[in-house]
Amino acid sequence: MEKHPAFLCIDNPHELYYLRMLRSREKMERKKMEEENQCKRKLRVCVATCNRADYSKLAPIMSGIKMHPDEFGLEVVVLGSHLIDDYGNTFRMIEQDDFDIGSKLHTIVRGEDEAAMVESVGLALVKLPDVLQRLCPDILVIHGDRFDALALATAAALMNIRILHVEGGEVSGTIDDSIRHAISKLAHYHACCTRGAEQHLIAMCEDHSRILLAGCPVYDKLLSSNHRDDYMDIIKSWLGDESQESEYIVALQHPVTTDIQHSIKIYGLMLDALLSFNKKTLILYPNIDAGSKEMVRVMRKKGIEQHPNFRAVKHIPFEQFIQLVKHAGCMIGNSSCGVREAGAFGTPVINLGTRQTGRETGENVLHVRDADTHNKIYHALELQFGKRYPCSKIYGDGNAVPRILKFLRAIDLNEPLQKTFCFPPVRDCISQDIDHILETQSALAVDLGGTNLRVAIVSMRGEMVKKYTQPNPKTFEARMQLMLKMCADAMQDTVCLNCRILGVGVSTGGRVNPQEGVVLHSTKLIQEWSSVDLRTPISDALHLPVWIDNDGNCAALAERKFGHGKGVENFVTVITGTGIGGGIIHHNELVHGSTFCAAELGHIMVSLEGPECSCGSRGCIEAYASGLALQREAKRLHDEDLLKVDGMDMKLTEPITAAHLINAARLGNSKADAVLNKASTALGIGIVNILHIVNPTLVILSGVLASYYQAPVKRIISERALDSAQKIEVVTTDLEEPALLGAASMVLDYATRRIY
Repeated sequence: MEKHPAFLCIDNPHELYYLRMLRSREKMERKKMEEENQCKRKLRVCVATCNRADYSKLAPIMSGIKMHPDEFGLEVVVLGSHLIDDYGNTFRMIEQDDFDIGSKLHTIVRGEDEAAMVESVGLALVKLPDVLQRLCPDILVIHGDRFDALALATAAALMNIRILHVEGGEVSGTIDDSIRHAISKLAHYHACCTRGAEQHLIAMCEDHSRILLAGCPVYDKLLSSNHRDDYMDIIKSWLGDESQESEYIVALQHPVTTDIQHSIKIYGLMLDALLSFNKKTLILYPNIDAGSKEMVRVMRKKGIEQHPNFRAVKHIPFEQFIQLVKHAGCMIGNSSCGVREAGAFGTPVINLGTRQTGRETGENVLHVRDADTHNKIYHALELQFGKRYPCSKIYGDGNAVPRILKFLRAIDLNEPLQKTFCFPPVRDCISQDIDHILETQSALAVDLGGTNLRVAIVSMRGEMVKKYTQPNPKTFEARMQLMLKMCADAMQDTVCLNCRILGVGVSTGGRVNPQEGVVLHSTKLIQEWSSVDLRTPISDALHLPVWIDNDGNCAALAERKFGHGKGVENFVTVITGTGIGGGIIHHNELVHGSTFCAAELGHIMVSLEGPECSCGSRGCIEAYASGLALQREAKRLHDEDLLKVDGMDMKLTEPITAAHLINAARLGNSKADAVLNKASTALGIGIVNILHIVNPTLVILSGVLASYYQAPVKRIISERALDSAQKIEVVTTDLEEPALLGAASMVLDYATRRIY
């Protein structure tokens, strides 16, 4: 028998060398074949679809993958509402599209409420590991923002499976936003639709090299095959033989899970408007989110399913649905299809409620954010029905799938699985020091009033640790010198008081540019106080950051942080002191205006021919109701010997003030009472004007005259304001030092990285 070379004369050194060379060559050839097989190995792609909406976006990608069997292996996992009879058993359309479904997971816990959604996520997380372990995909493709998709992303991330997220980075209303962004943080790769979505993902610290601006995959189908000769047959099959192109409405409204009752109200109003509009309407049942069961009850209560003008359906095949949308007279509801796919055809759309707030839309979309009756929605139908708009390509140009396939081919399975985030540069961390921990974090607050200059050390809780007061000098140089000295004295005291000053906040009268830290010009109450850079000298002297704003704005900031305005989104503060001022908080933000003169409430004119104001005009609120105005009237009455009444204690050397006028009125002086009545009326009318312009939920009166003016202002509002504004609450401040607290709040909010 002939022996293998391995057994021939291995004692011979030449044959032994030959044997080693042979084995080495075989080993190298084997390694080379393994590397070639690795390069040629198909990329195992698993596409998971949860409902009819996400399948319409994923189907073009699945078709593209299927067309390249030499490069990709496709596995399809179906879960969620695809497998529920009430929602059309839409897994069948996947089978009709000739896709093999590898796994069907029943993951929906019925109930259509918040708890059922949570339980459905939990059930999916229990079932998914076995499926993913069996399929062992290289990459899992997930779409959008559904709670089912969140379960998929969570399971895949924990099982070290790469994730491609389609349509991440977009902004809309409801809990979908949070879910979408959570999936983006779990995903390793992103295929987004718009430039805005790409920028959002970058802002979320995702790696730019792993983000593909692909466009929406469904636009590949919309733009390539949107015209069908049989579209009239499709319309008639769903809406009846009498139906005509552009003479019907497509309605699709889903619940908003973060505000279910409001979304049910809007849904009912939409149905009322459609009933009144009296056009053929194809209405689809809402999705499976919490609140859908109540919406179906509203539909049945209004008899929609039996109404001759309506056709209510659970599911329409996507190819037919897009033809129905394309040729509709109008689409109404809150489906993303209205703000996305409908734009490709120029179909007019009425978007209801907040579900799509933040979405990029074309000019074909008319928004109805809220409504109390169906009239607003009916009017929107009148405006939109039958129109045609230019086609929009915001969400795609028809080439998304080729881009995504190229992106998949470029994925290197050998690169580290752990994703990295591209955080913006931050300062190096500073080690904590026990002395800093034990110190009270505080702000140095400065109030430049018309009479006094005050400095205070204010703690994070708004406590006045120590306060300093001096008469305000009349000249610029003396005022700056005194202010810097008082601040320096306070800084020295902070050591003994165990306070750490985070910065300096300055409240001053006049018009202020807070961005530059400059007093642009002041009232006559503070002389030589125009075009003054306050920030630079204070910051240079104390080596601290400095914030500056108008005293009225500071009062509003104080109320927002420490007072009645805490937690209130929209309110107005009115200061009734030496002058009249105030601040406006709108949507939790302080309103400055384009030239920093917003909320000059004291200079709202309430009379064309009133007394002269310090601003140079006439008839301002301040000319009637300020402390100076009341003092002026008190002196006039005193000079005419009409001020003093029985029971009124007045010394000859005592200066006449507004307090004497108020005291005289309380003791029955009709002249004094008439002056105060006119002042109260002027202030009340001014506040009524504010209510009609800004429409806050709360008015806060502060200053020495606040308690006196509260009752008259309420009376004027009840007499002169619109009905919708009469219930707005008017309160007096509980804060003793709003200007100082407001100055401190600028520092404390910035220092703790909160919005100012």
